[in-house]
Amino acid sequence: METALTTDAILMALLLTLIAGLSTGIGSLMAFFTKVTNTRFLSCALGLSAGVMVYISFMELLPEAMESMEAYASGKTAMLYVLLAFFGGMGAIALIDFIVPEDENPHELHNIKTAGNGKLKRTGFMLAVTIGIHNFPEGIATFVSGLESLDIALPIVVAVAIHNIPEGIAVSVPVYHATGSRKKALWFSIASGLAEPLGALFALAFLMPIWTPAVNAVCLAAVAGIMVFISFDELLPSSEEYGHHHYAIGGVILGMAVMGFGLLLF
Repeated sequence: METALTTDAILMALLLTLIAGLSTGIGSLMAFFTKVTNTRFLSCALGLSAGVMVYISFMELLPEAMESMEAYASGKTAMLYVLLAFFGGMGAIALIDFIVPEDENPHELHNIKTAGNGKLKRTGFMLAVTIGIHNFPEGIATFVSGLESLDIALPIVVAVAIHNIPEGIAVSVPVYHATGSRKKALWFSIASGLAEPLGALFALAFLMPIWTPAVNAVCLAAVAGIMVFISFDELLPSSEEYGHHHYAIGGVILGMAVMGFGLLLF
């Protein structure tokens, strides 16, 4: 892994993280040009994202973490360090989730008819801040996966991008209906996604100078923990909230199948 940390690899990881973050703008554009949100599609897409993230976490990232950690420790000791990093990643994202106010759900499609313009604009702003805080560790996760392998990183980028689309809708709808400005709504939406490349820059500044096989293993295991938590805490509940249980579960299975056979074939 350490020989792969070339300038090109780092720039590619940063680019992938930027693409994933800017996908909130896609959700904003969808909110402008579609009168009715296709909740069946969102249920399936969010379920698919969860399936991709869970599969990659357990079938790719954790085995890669064990392989890297075995250069530093062996047997049960290596497994212990990987497990601590895995649950540490879960704990870190859970702490962020606890700190962020629960009354602003990043995936909720707000009823814009029941609030005044001032409240709507504040809602959009609070959602942008909330989503930005959530997206920061996702940016670190996407960046680290990009350093590891494009085969692992590209599906994660797609999954994160799909995850970000309803977040973009959630931010842009109240801002647009409060201000009447598509430009402002799009800016709020994109700004919330820019926390992901900021997370990548944080990882670049503080992790790269100390990068070793052990650090690589800890990061991969922590990323797996973050993605599993996001899948169970955000993606699956959100896909269910849109009211299409079977579409959500079908998406999970499809996501796992696509990843499994995709990695097998390519």
